[in-house]
Amino acid sequence: MRTDTLPLAFDYLRLSDEEANAGESSSITNQRKIIKSYCEQHGIVLVREFVDDGWSGGNFERPGFQEMLRMLEKGQVNMVITKDLSRLGRDMREASYYAEQYFPERGIRYLAIADNFDTEQENIMAPFQFAMNEVYLRDGSRKVKDVLRNKRENGEYCACPPYGYRKDPRDKTRLTPDEMAAPIVQRIFSQAAKGDSTRKIALDLTAAGILPPLKYRVLYSGNFKEEGAARASDSWNYTTVKRILKNPVYLGHTLLGKTKKASFKSKKKVPVPKEGWAVTKNTHPPLVTEIDFERAQQNLGRGAKDYSAYEHVRKSIFSGIAVCAKCGHSLCSCGTVYKGEREKYWYLSCTHQRKDIRNSCDGVRIRYSDLIELVRQDLNALLALSPSGMEELARKVLKESGSEEAQKAQKLQREHGETRLATIDRIITKLYTDNAEGRLADDRLGHMVESLEKEAQGIKAMLRETAGKDNGQKAEDRFAKFFSLAKKYSFLETLDRDSLLAFVERIEVGPKELPPGVEKTTHRSQPYRQSVRIFYKFIGELPPAPLKDFPREPDAASNPPLL
Repeated sequence: MRTDTLPLAFDYLRLSDEEANAGESSSITNQRKIIKSYCEQHGIVLVREFVDDGWSGGNFERPGFQEMLRMLEKGQVNMVITKDLSRLGRDMREASYYAEQYFPERGIRYLAIADNFDTEQENIMAPFQFAMNEVYLRDGSRKVKDVLRNKRENGEYCACPPYGYRKDPRDKTRLTPDEMAAPIVQRIFSQAAKGDSTRKIALDLTAAGILPPLKYRVLYSGNFKEEGAARASDSWNYTTVKRILKNPVYLGHTLLGKTKKASFKSKKKVPVPKEGWAVTKNTHPPLVTEIDFERAQQNLGRGAKDYSAYEHVRKSIFSGIAVCAKCGHSLCSCGTVYKGEREKYWYLSCTHQRKDIRNSCDGVRIRYSDLIELVRQDLNALLALSPSGMEELARKVLKESGSEEAQKAQKLQREHGETRLATIDRIITKLYTDNAEGRLADDRLGHMVESLEKEAQGIKAMLRETAGKDNGQKAEDRFAKFFSLAKKYSFLETLDRDSLLAFVERIEVGPKELPPGVEKTTHRSQPYRQSVRIFYKFIGELPPAPLKDFPREPDAASNPPLL
């Protein structure tokens, strides 16, 4: 028989660790026998075999599978055979894509023997078969979670050992001190207990030639790919020291479950609320005493300077309240001192305008004294209203917020916006997953995520705009709360932090607007206009105010440095 006239095929074999423990039925040997027998009966020549032993069906970045795809692209073979559909994969979306789109579009015939699946025939039951394979994957994920939860509840350490410990050779679920790294952990706690900062401890360890945790794992634990090992530094970082000092594992306690996978299909980890952590005390030998641990906690951050004690540092009352209307980032104090004047050259400036920041803002800035006076006057105007004036203002705002039909449309708009935000979050998660698995290039990922984040920012701005504009009893109740608070004040001679926090939720400062044809760089003496939006607690923003007119900036403070 001439083999050059017979169809040529690749056979693909896969077995996960869980399936290997279940018995012989799905073993690599059994798959090979079934495919070989089928090919002999149907006159098919097997050109090459591709195997992924110990790989999950939910991961399509398997080396054998990817190598087969590369060989298929060369076009020398146009047939792929597996024992059943589950050998191709158990992720319903991915398996269906390869079997019903990828292979047929490239003229490749795909056969799954046990499931009677053939791309040259109608496969009516295929959706159900793909779905049942994913059910197996989901059930396997659930079982793994149950096992891990049970181990955590029993104090068994089912994660990578932290620096200073290793797995006990006699019981892999327990930790035992690492003779080489444990003394380093004890040294870190000893220095911290004496008052050394995390930065000083890191510098001392680096100077002493002590390997940091990641480098230590690369050299002594193995199981690192080249790209992972390349990230290991020879220098200690103060955040690494801080992480060690805050970890109760060194008291002999097991703390697990601080993160979890976003879903059984995703590799992304999401944080778990503190009440959901699994904490079991006294599960292994401690490396530090309770006294040293507590002293280290007390000294954490003690070396940081408390700038509130320094008279020369400007202390803004708008911290956390005043934000840039363009990018949403906080405004911080900046300025200079000219001929002894400090207040005159004090500004609030956007913190997100540095050129080394991605998607940086080109800058929003306002004189501190101008903002103080503007907010004080606006707030005093509210405080001066009579009871009838307050009622009239409430009716006006409620009337301007729209009719019942407009309110329904606004509510629907908000619901659509919230739904779209949730969708964007899922899309971004999927994009990062595709990037991590090699299906999406880095530059493409950056452009797509940037576009989605801009869309999300616009939706969030819309939600802020429409928040609190609903008619009816809820809006009336909010006005009642606000004016009940306002009755406790009469007139504000000066605006301080307490009165600001009492009334104001957020202040959005927009960019300066110069007269037409005037450029700031050449006409510093020109007056300008600027948008300042004040959002009050309970009632939100009052009817839109016009742009505020400001005098020209002092020449000495045209480009003040950040403090």
